[in-house]
Amino acid sequence: MKQYFAFQWHITDECDQRCKHCYIFSENNCKRLDTMDWAQMKETFYNCLDFCEVYGRLPYFYITGGDPILHRDFWRLLTLIKEHEIPFAILGNPFHLSDEVCQKLKSYGCQKYQLSLDGMKDTHDWFRKPGSFDCTLEKIACIKKAGIRSVIMTTVSGRNIREIPHIMDTVVSAGADVFAFARYCPTSEEKDTGISPLEYRELLNICDNKFQKYEAEGCHTYFNKKDHLWTLYEYEKGIFKIPEDAQDGMIYGGCNCGNCHMTILPTGDVYACRRVQGSKVGNVFHDRLADIWVCQMEAYRDYTKFEKCSKCELLAFCRGCPAVASGKDGNFYGADPQCWKEVV
Repeated sequence: MKQYFAFQWHITDECDQRCKHCYIFSENNCKRLDTMDWAQMKETFYNCLDFCEVYGRLPYFYITGGDPILHRDFWRLLTLIKEHEIPFAILGNPFHLSDEVCQKLKSYGCQKYQLSLDGMKDTHDWFRKPGSFDCTLEKIACIKKAGIRSVIMTTVSGRNIREIPHIMDTVVSAGADVFAFARYCPTSEEKDTGISPLEYRELLNICDNKFQKYEAEGCHTYFNKKDHLWTLYEYEKGIFKIPEDAQDGMIYGGCNCGNCHMTILPTGDVYACRRVQGSKVGNVFHDRLADIWVCQMEAYRDYTKFEKCSKCELLAFCRGCPAVASGKDGNFYGADPQCWKEVV
């Protein structure tokens, strides 16, 4: 079977919020709002399809922004995607969702709608804007009613790390289909996530205990262990074991940068990873994505360059988060700041 290739496609910078940890505005709060026009969107779409045809992959689009629903050609794009029977998910805000809008999204083939909760009410609304917390919880039911999977994503930082277990309980109570969290990637304004390695490991331990408790109770929320340091945690617990038939030089898991996804911004700039500020590898309006993949992207597949991970037996399965490492000091291959494992 062909494997899916994920395109995280930012069609616009337009947004109802100015989140304090947003990648778009963290470097320049006065930046011009970029948006693709319809001709550029079509050009991007067919460039992605060409890539998948060349490499025998199936396209999967994560349509986002800003808030993608604010783009004037949003529904026109979904029509094009539907005509080609391509699966997609939306990463957006809750403010413009209604039963009617969600049903329309479902009719176009939307599989998942991802919202964010970055703390309990006071913290989340501080990160985003007043009223965002209540609106987000309210729209979970709206999304599910339409038959779309509701996904809640949390960005963990020193500001909200102690609230994560409470967020988990809130998400379960609200009936979300999926819950996951990933760490804040430092921007130019702040280089320290405010989380020590052992503090982060303790969070994983607390959350793992809660995951198991909920599963035993028959909870329907799926807990996506998105952060690759979960592999290290489960390795130490004996839950994950290195396969006996694992081959040297093969990559079996961990960060997918350079493997099965890329990011496209409204300017057409292509990034190896949106969370890695310096990972621009080309521009979709000027470059063929199929060419970028074997040229500029190759630098992100040299696993021997990982300064700490290359000395670890989990290199082929973990590698932490290079985006967090890069955000700390600009070194994509540097040690993950929250990795607690000692390697020689």
